[in-house]
Amino acid sequence: MDELGYVPLAETACELMFQVIADRAEKAAVIVTTNLPFSEWSQVIPNPRLCKALIDRLTDRAHIITTGTDSYRFRRTTAQRKAAKS
Repeated sequence: MDELGYVPLAETACELMFQVIADRAEKAAVIVTTNLPFSEWSQVIPNPRLCKALIDRLTDRAHIITTGTDSYRFRRTTAQRKAAKS
């Protein structure tokens, strides 16, 4: 799941996403990318109980990789522009 948190989700979408992740997490790996720390997930998933349950499922036996706040896309574009000017 890429870019979780890019747009707020409607209640029904949150419930469906929870079902998919809860079912999938027991069977195989789940990969989620986001630019939001867990403390801000309530902006995307407005139901506090559902938000907490979703984070709980995702972080159980998880490998959480923090890459920083810089966008790799922005860095790539900047590098390409510098190379083009050279």
